[in-house]
Amino acid sequence: MGFLRRALQMPGTVLLLMLAAVIATYIAYGRFGVGVEFFPSTEPDYARIQVQARGDLSVYEKDELVRAVEARIERFEEIDFSYARTFADPTRTGGQSLARDAIGVVQLDFVDWTERRPASEIITDIRDSVADIPGIRVQITEQQEGPGQAKPVELQVSGEPDRLAAGVEALRARMTELGGFADVEDNRPLPGIEWALRVDREMAARYGADVQLVGNAVQLVTNGVLIADYRPDDADDEVDIRVRFPVEARSLDSLGQLRVPTRFGQVPVSNFVDFVPAPKTGTLERINGERVLTINADVEAGRLVDERVQALRASLSQEPLPSGISVQFKGEDEDQREAQSFLSRAFVIAIALMGIILVTQFNSVYQALLVLSAIVLSTAGVLLGLMLTQRPFGIVMGGVGMIALAGIVVNNNIVLIDTYNALRAEGMPVPEAILRTAAQRLRPVLLTSITTVLGLMPMVLKLNIDLISRSIEFNAPSTQWWAQLSATIAGGLSFATVLTLILTPCLLMLGANLSEAMGRWRVRPGGHGVSGEAR
Repeated sequence: MGFLRRALQMPGTVLLLMLAAVIATYIAYGRFGVGVEFFPSTEPDYARIQVQARGDLSVYEKDELVRAVEARIERFEEIDFSYARTFADPTRTGGQSLARDAIGVVQLDFVDWTERRPASEIITDIRDSVADIPGIRVQITEQQEGPGQAKPVELQVSGEPDRLAAGVEALRARMTELGGFADVEDNRPLPGIEWALRVDREMAARYGADVQLVGNAVQLVTNGVLIADYRPDDADDEVDIRVRFPVEARSLDSLGQLRVPTRFGQVPVSNFVDFVPAPKTGTLERINGERVLTINADVEAGRLVDERVQALRASLSQEPLPSGISVQFKGEDEDQREAQSFLSRAFVIAIALMGIILVTQFNSVYQALLVLSAIVLSTAGVLLGLMLTQRPFGIVMGGVGMIALAGIVVNNNIVLIDTYNALRAEGMPVPEAILRTAAQRLRPVLLTSITTVLGLMPMVLKLNIDLISRSIEFNAPSTQWWAQLSATIAGGLSFATVLTLILTPCLLMLGANLSEAMGRWRVRPGGHGVSGEAR
């Protein structure tokens, strides 16, 4: 009480010191804090290896490469189960998010987390073990929990179609220069040649050839002519019945030797059809009518997505891409901005609603603002706790925690101010009322804060107590979900307790001093009520 008595003698100084401490905390977190993340990452139970290779490979050659990767994985005792799948065309795999040059996937199930190393270390060893397999590259993605996607970094490159490919290449080079990105891929067409059939319609008309018959004849060499479909009795899907040449007859030479019926008999299609090689185009994608190419990437272990995205955005602002090319940040960055905007609005609306209730109950705008200021200032405690524990601030879980923190902070201040108003109504002087309030409400405020913080400590420390097996586990995957939420509330409440017991009494004293000073300013020494404005 002696400390509080001295603080009440200089409430303005205490307020300035507290504001300086809050500002210093924000600056320190900006320099020494870990950063920001969208959603907490948890220890995965499984991972997926995507095997990629380029070339005119048969499905058997692709399967041999996938088997080579699977054989390397079998050496790891920390993998409980693996399932491999090879496919000829990645676009016909049920809508999986696969690269255009993917030839297969290997699904991995890890053993229980208590019996193995962290998944990030296992994945690093898997990358090293398959690095020397010629002709392939692998992408390994962990199990994704919560919102987001397998590759959190997504960039949409738009602009003039003839410059898009060069813009994507320049952007990928910029990402390589910055570092920190992993498994970078884009949806540019794979290198290759497509044979375009150009029909001279004038010559075809002279021969009396039907262009549709030309197309059917070409299909005999390529995918085959669809003549019917059939559904077996033991299947739900229909099977196409197609007619095409034998395997040995499906070549470019066969295209030139094709004959179609005309009024002059069987005529080679080479008389009025030219086969022209052209770069392979693949699938063209447009968003809002504009041609776009997409770059997807993950980040290296130990890196934050937000930190790498901000670094890339800063690099693009300093050294823009060639003219005519624009980049939009999608993926987790877009989701993070949307979640941040929603939680910010929710936080402001919550404070506004609490302010309305406080004004109606206290009948004092100053006391309502005093309570609400404690909510805003308590955010410094959140950042201080995250900085001391070296944890990133979670947009989703941390934002929800700050909204929950506001309700607890308000309760402690309401208890304090309500007792102060009751004592003042009995005619007690301001300094004595403040000291009596602090003495009477010290125990309730401390008990509320201490019990809440201690109750949150198991989640803050990622402590899991299994009563059935009578074991205590640290850093279990189930606890990683709630560490940010609990740390936000615990850190902010600890700091807010100091604000409630020290700053709130000083602000009450400061308000009383200002009210007294305003009263002396408005009344002249003779006792006549003349306002300062009139004088």
